[in-house]
Amino acid sequence: MNEPKNDTDYSDLKALFINCTLKPSSIDKESHTRKLVDVSKNIFDKAGVNTEVIRLVDYDVPVGVHEDMTEHGFNTDEWPELQKKVDGADILVIATPIWLGQISSVASKLVERLYAGSSKTNYKGQYKYYGKTGGCLITGNEDGIKHCSMALLYSLQHIGYTIPPQADAGWIGEVGPGPSYGDKKENTEGEKIEHVGFDNDFTNRNTTFMTWNLIHMARMLKDQGGLPKYGNVKSDWKDGEKFGFENPEYR
Repeated sequence: MNEPKNDTDYSDLKALFINCTLKPSSIDKESHTRKLVDVSKNIFDKAGVNTEVIRLVDYDVPVGVHEDMTEHGFNTDEWPELQKKVDGADILVIATPIWLGQISSVASKLVERLYAGSSKTNYKGQYKYYGKTGGCLITGNEDGIKHCSMALLYSLQHIGYTIPPQADAGWIGEVGPGPSYGDKKENTEGEKIEHVGFDNDFTNRNTTFMTWNLIHMARMLKDQGGLPKYGNVKSDWKDGEKFGFENPEYR
């Protein structure tokens, strides 16, 4: 059986990971969430995609739904500079731990700040996240991967991101206190040091599928210049009839 080949060039694509761990780098350089991010990042890197990882808690980003919160009562706001990185990326992956079955408070803040700028438009007049693709990575030692993924992927598509098939992946351990993704453990012989979750086939497969589906979708969108603008540009909306809309009041 021949090995699958892929000669497509992805070197003009940019992928941005935003790690929404609660731990600043000064406390924990390698968060559990970052360890799973690195699995996906390595695949992007080998494919030739340009990648960057941001840990949001390392920046002074206040809560809010405005593009610059210094105009709304806060003394500092580093989000406008981070927004430029988001705008320059073809692929956005939000990575978050699970807390009480929910995405982290940092991830919630990120979604709000992404939403703040979503009404701006791209060169076609579409909302500016059109033509970009998004996914998510979830870690924890309690149930909730799919629940957290639903929240993040819904939010991303609502503000304009295109979500490919199987755009989420994650790892959870046994319910209750216990090791987290990437924690060290000794095997039964007590000789070799292993890492929790690194050998989980389900997580590794889903992370690989997610990463490649994001790459494929981003490649298709970029090659065709994003989504067609017919029927999705606010400034073109008058009565909607030219786009097939029929007011039910007159049926």
